[in-house]
Amino acid sequence: MTRFIFITGGVVSSLGKGLGSAALGALLQARGYSVRLCKLDPYLNVDPGTMSPFQHGEVYVTDDGAETDLDLGHYERFTGVPAKGTDNTTTGRIYTSVLQKERRGDYLGATIQVIPHITNEIQDFIREKDGTADFVLCEIGGTVGDIESLPFLEAIRQFGNEVGRERAIFIHVTLLPYIPAAGELKTKPTQHSVKELMSHGIRPQILLCRADREIEKDERRKIALFCNIDEKKVIPALDVSSIYEVPLTYHAEGLDDEVMDCFGIKKSKKPDLSKWEKIIQNIKEPEGEVKIAIVGKYTNLADSYKSLNEALIHGGIANKVKVRLDFMEAEIFESENPEDYLAGANGILVPGGFGERGAEGKIKAVQYAREKKIPYLGICFGMQMAVIEAARNLCSIKNAGSTEFGPCKESVVGLMTEWVKGNATEKRKASTDKGGTMRLGAYPCHLEKGTLVRDVYGASDISERHRHRYEVNMSYRAKLEEAGLRFSGLSPDGTLPEIVEHKDHPWFIGVQFHPELKSKPFDPHPLFVSFIKAAVKQGRLV
Repeated sequence: MTRFIFITGGVVSSLGKGLGSAALGALLQARGYSVRLCKLDPYLNVDPGTMSPFQHGEVYVTDDGAETDLDLGHYERFTGVPAKGTDNTTTGRIYTSVLQKERRGDYLGATIQVIPHITNEIQDFIREKDGTADFVLCEIGGTVGDIESLPFLEAIRQFGNEVGRERAIFIHVTLLPYIPAAGELKTKPTQHSVKELMSHGIRPQILLCRADREIEKDERRKIALFCNIDEKKVIPALDVSSIYEVPLTYHAEGLDDEVMDCFGIKKSKKPDLSKWEKIIQNIKEPEGEVKIAIVGKYTNLADSYKSLNEALIHGGIANKVKVRLDFMEAEIFESENPEDYLAGANGILVPGGFGERGAEGKIKAVQYAREKKIPYLGICFGMQMAVIEAARNLCSIKNAGSTEFGPCKESVVGLMTEWVKGNATEKRKASTDKGGTMRLGAYPCHLEKGTLVRDVYGASDISERHRHRYEVNMSYRAKLEEAGLRFSGLSPDGTLPEIVEHKDHPWFIGVQFHPELKSKPFDPHPLFVSFIKAAVKQGRLV
């Protein structure tokens, strides 16, 4: 029997519902249960694929090629359960599906309304997870009180009534702000948030109360009294130094015990949290520190590179070192000397991105890393810039560029027009819609013998997730390899370049895919483990 846990948020956005959901999923796993996590997003976009990273943070790509919310990355990192495209939906997708059915005549002439048609569609999304795990955790995006969230709240209310209390509970994440003038945490915003939720017919069984300091017993008792909740189920969710402490702190506060109680589960084994304890020990007791310079174009919002940031931390955990991330805006290097910014870096990373802005600065960062023998990892766009840099500075192809920036004489990087996915051929044109039209999801890659990357993976064939519309032009391969840039990873048919590396460099790898999407704290991605190891060695040489 599948049990459902719905997680809502109140007072303000960005309270950590996704992180809380992921941590609870990890705790349930530690008790021996299987879990599946999903998210309902209230925005009208069909998916976040065309949204600016400044507005929405990174786009998390699944193996099956879906562009999803970044919270699905939290779910995977904490539970190890591969996310699917069917684990994330939006208002845009729900309405699109309903309208398509209406056009086909599926509703037999009925007047289409939010209730029951939209709410039924939302419930269908939830219901299809029934039977897939012991527990399904479903996060509702947005904040209670937002007008766009209303259909989702109504849908989960109806769903909860249908399956009954023994199969569905509601957890509300809220905020207790500290008011310095009063010298105390205030419970009133939480009271109002719960009142708003109850006005929609949902009474939460558990409150996760975010705060930056201890929540006194009297305050917890007050919240319980005014919100009509058992005092033991008012769970403090205090700020921690590392997100990987969250499962441990939530367990210490009794979250998983109270979830068991809500479902009437009397016999449940105590969770085995040893792997999380080991992770935290490595984070809090590092044997050294490395500095990684991230030369990007969305550096004003850390969530733009959320999975990347975490993957670097995972590499640090594996090497027992603290990884200090130094974000740098690529455009700076177009007018200033990279030496002034990168001289103290133990490793340089150029991440993915779209468009011409900052490209020349990234190329200069690549050149600095190559010439100064500093460990370099280029991801997606970062690989393409590494190839352009080699073409210009090692092959004397001065006009080398990318058609992503407009027409160019030497299109070392060009628009992908055709590739194979499974048993089908995918085709694209420059005029094709932007949403969902890239090379998306998991694709296989063959690693060449005698290469660094083959040693890093310890395998000859791998599978990694992609999200790109442009590729390196293979007609330049011979010139580039003659100059020392080896194509060390290719698609199985040998037509698509996946990985490049410099033979005369201690550690220089560019990958067309996004390895950060598959990294976990308890299973770090080998590329990041090796990159940080090389950065540690670089630090000792400096």
